[in-house]
Amino acid sequence: MPTMSGFESAFCRSAPWRLTTRRLVVPWALQGANLLGNVLEIGAGSGAMAAEVLARFPGIRMTVTDFDDTMVTAAAQRLAGESNRTTIRQADASALPFNESAFDAVLSFLMLHHTVAWEDALAEAVRVLAPGGTLVGYDLLPSWPARALHRLEGAPHRLIDHHELEPLLKRLPLNDVRVRRGPAGAVVRFSAMKKKAT
Repeated sequence: MPTMSGFESAFCRSAPWRLTTRRLVVPWALQGANLLGNVLEIGAGSGAMAAEVLARFPGIRMTVTDFDDTMVTAAAQRLAGESNRTTIRQADASALPFNESAFDAVLSFLMLHHTVAWEDALAEAVRVLAPGGTLVGYDLLPSWPARALHRLEGAPHRLIDHHELEPLLKRLPLNDVRVRRGPAGAVVRFSAMKKKAT
């Protein structure tokens, strides 16, 4: 699985990103979700989003993953104060090392485009999600700034096409699929609930 570009990696470890995450991004991305139990964040980068999620939901336990060892180290440092509530590990989002139905919620924040095969990452997220569990995330759409940044950096990527995302989520064992374009058509957020066993 590809890793993020140097610019994106540095930005995700920056103070401006932490501040933006806390005040704007997490409330918008969570879409009012009430997280409970065991929560997985795939492609968590430096752990900025995880830190804010942990602060907002003191009753949860989080598993935080990223493919890039540099990001895993950064997340471990950032979340060191929450070591009793977190597990941080390297993992490929398209082949997660977890049992089926292991998590009550799976979060994917601004990382699917790095996997290139984001369909596989979403299928894996749903596989490890417990029946009745919540999938929540957001990612970049192919806007000209996103395309320009990724071309300039040269990092492998495949920006999300929201016309592909919704039908894919509806083909997976999910209910209540919601896909909405965000500000200026630059991002898309999505949420769904895994179907309960019949």
